[in-house]
Amino acid sequence: MHLPDTESLRCFTAAAHHKSFRRAAREVALSPAAFSDRIRRLEEQLGERLFVRTTRSCRLSKAGERALPHARQALDAARRCLVATAESPPPFDLVLGTRFELGMSWIVPALGPLSTARPERNLHLYFGDSDALLAALGAGSVDAIVTSARFSHPGLETASLHEEKYALVAAPTLLQRLPLKTSKDASSHTLLDIHADLPLFRYFLDGRPPREVWRFSRVQRLGTIAAVAAQAKRGEGVAVLPRYFVERDLAKKNLVEPLPKAKFAGDFFRLIWRSGHPRSDDLSALAAELEQMPLR
Repeated sequence: MHLPDTESLRCFTAAAHHKSFRRAAREVALSPAAFSDRIRRLEEQLGERLFVRTTRSCRLSKAGERALPHARQALDAARRCLVATAESPPPFDLVLGTRFELGMSWIVPALGPLSTARPERNLHLYFGDSDALLAALGAGSVDAIVTSARFSHPGLETASLHEEKYALVAAPTLLQRLPLKTSKDASSHTLLDIHADLPLFRYFLDGRPPREVWRFSRVQRLGTIAAVAAQAKRGEGVAVLPRYFVERDLAKKNLVEPLPKAKFAGDFFRLIWRSGHPRSDDLSALAAELEQMPLR
């Protein structure tokens, strides 16, 4: 009895994830024709069709659904075998996606210690907003992402890293001219945020009484947390920002908290990767390491 080869199993798991032979072929660096041939030969070897394909869709057959967890386990076992027989762990690459501000303040400084801890692991970074990060994860362009965004997509594994806390901040000179003590004072202020749905201010709003209304004179959308913080320090408006990002400015009084006792909705930074990833164990280990490194 001939056993399936690992490359064919890798093609099978990639197609199961992407639900597209063309996208899966790109992930494993094969032409569409060569990829289809791999799947055809694997199906002939197993004596079952693994996929049900039409001109517009590709899904696992019943046999494919039964085979998928075993294929993933076989790939993981093959990798473990390689590691166990090597005199030193073989080198490998992981691409980590994150948003720019978090990457520069926390992950980039962590690259040195992470490399020292696991010299065989080569970490690469990919920067983007939440939508771009999720798209890159789905396309296989990154192995995992670090984000506090909440995704409900199936087929993802997560590991919590750090609680993300927030602060409502403004420049002291602005608050001297225009105090912000209650929701009624908001009408004198500009709210700074990154997008039209006010994802940052929502952390503050969700912690307020249900009937409390905050109406600002205007809203300025700035696209990135760094731009929001810069405008806030210039006295151009008030903003809700991650506490780790403004701690130094709060300590130096470049920014102050008009409502220091305000409660905020909580959130967590998470490491997120695809279920069945061939490096799942390494990604879990990376999550444990990142959890021990304080935000900065």
